[in-house]
Amino acid sequence: MSAVLFHSTVLGIVAFIAAFLPVSVSAQTSSGGDPTTPAQTDEHPLRDTVEFLAGSAIGLGMHEGGHLLFDAMFDARPGLAGVHFGPIPFFAITHRNNLTPRREFTISSAGFWVQEVSNEWLLTRRPVLRRRHAPLAKGLFAFNVLNSVGYAFVAFARAGPAERDTRGMAASIGVDERVIGALVLAPALLDAYRYFRPDARWAKWGSRSAKVGSVVLVLKRR
Repeated sequence: MSAVLFHSTVLGIVAFIAAFLPVSVSAQTSSGGDPTTPAQTDEHPLRDTVEFLAGSAIGLGMHEGGHLLFDAMFDARPGLAGVHFGPIPFFAITHRNNLTPRREFTISSAGFWVQEVSNEWLLTRRPVLRRRHAPLAKGLFAFNVLNSVGYAFVAFARAGPAERDTRGMAASIGVDERVIGALVLAPALLDAYRYFRPDARWAKWGSRSAKVGSVVLVLKRR
């Protein structure tokens, strides 16, 4: 499972965005959510920034909660283990190493599945999320996208602690980790595009297809 240090880094990036792009965090429509209506800034940027960061923290909790849910279902005995991200010591949530490949893939993938489902819910329920005043939802969405992008590049480099999610996914179904990186990256980029272009039907269905594809891979191994 993932090193908590990695998620802390993602939260740091989200905090940077919240601090230096307050207008985008506070954007809202003045008349019914029309995406053609100019955005306005909220009168409480500090409160909005706090809510944005809270949304990101919720995203982290949901990601780890997805792992822990399947840990419990499969009696995987989750625990903590010391890891290193380069020279920096930290810790990761781990589970027993004698699971079947299918269960290993499911546990390692669960955090991304939670991210993808929550993004789909946000973009379906609020197609013009970018123009809404919804800092909590935007913080959750930002974490989900940035976390997947970060993991994808770690997978492409095949770097970081051995407990990383993408490595667990790749090893369990016998594919190159860079393939998993692409699988994780595709829906994140498509969802980001949908955030800016909510009318792009190709992006919506491409994103949904990629998300379903990642779940179908659980059938690759027993």
